[in-house]
Amino acid sequence: MGLLIALIPAIGWGIQPLVLKKIGGRPTNEILGTGVGALLVGLCVQLFMSPDGISVTTFLISFLSGAFWVIGQIGQYTTFNLLGVSKTMPISTALQLIGTSLIGVFAFGEWAGTTGKVIGGFAIILLVIGSVLSTISDTENHKGGLAKGITILASTSIGYWVYSALPKLVDAGGVSIFFPQMLGVFLGAIIYVVLKRPKTFSEGKSWKATLVGVIFSLAAFAYIFSAAANGVATAYIITQMNVVISTLGGMVILHEKKSPKELKFTLIGLVLIVGGSMMTVLI
Repeated sequence: MGLLIALIPAIGWGIQPLVLKKIGGRPTNEILGTGVGALLVGLCVQLFMSPDGISVTTFLISFLSGAFWVIGQIGQYTTFNLLGVSKTMPISTALQLIGTSLIGVFAFGEWAGTTGKVIGGFAIILLVIGSVLSTISDTENHKGGLAKGITILASTSIGYWVYSALPKLVDAGGVSIFFPQMLGVFLGAIIYVVLKRPKTFSEGKSWKATLVGVIFSLAAFAYIFSAAANGVATAYIITQMNVVISTLGGMVILHEKKSPKELKFTLIGLVLIVGGSMMTVLI
């Protein structure tokens, strides 16, 4: 049963970008729908599971965690339109893992000892190489778009890093902080849309994208129980299957074309990214 629970986040986060691109729309449509869907699931959890109460400080930290996630997700959604899902996801995943690992080391004292730091450093090298391999293209005119996409992902991934790091500052269970996180996702999305493109609220694709937010938040909620049932390390490793699902799904379901050379390097890159992520949590 524990393994089945662990597969829910991997599958959910893996199909999330595929469903998103099937619905279509601008990044503003996509992030608004994601925020609304996340809030709906957060409200359901709060109303029907009655999690333990938390302090105002814990609530605000959790809220900020969700709001920062929106920054990372906007960057990812924007880059989908530039590079496609199958090229964006390996790069985005590698950047998330590198950033959260380094924050863990320098801010929270993880990877204690020389051996831990050596293994962790090697894992980061694998992540970087895997990410680079996934960007290899046979088409010269894609290089401008690739550079822009990497720049967007590199500058917005800080949102994912803060999203992962802030909950470590509070002493509360995952279910307790789930609603304030999802509220942060919702309000972060609202602020972005108001500032960027207010008429997004009246567009149908925004509300269709609510499904994407439901998928994301259900996967995030399942991860809480997976970590409890399987341990954080095992649960986290299994979630890394999401990059495999989304990358291969981008090619098969979304028909994102790759030459034999590009496909070979993408597959090698995926293996390195998943392998590197496993190393970071097994130290």
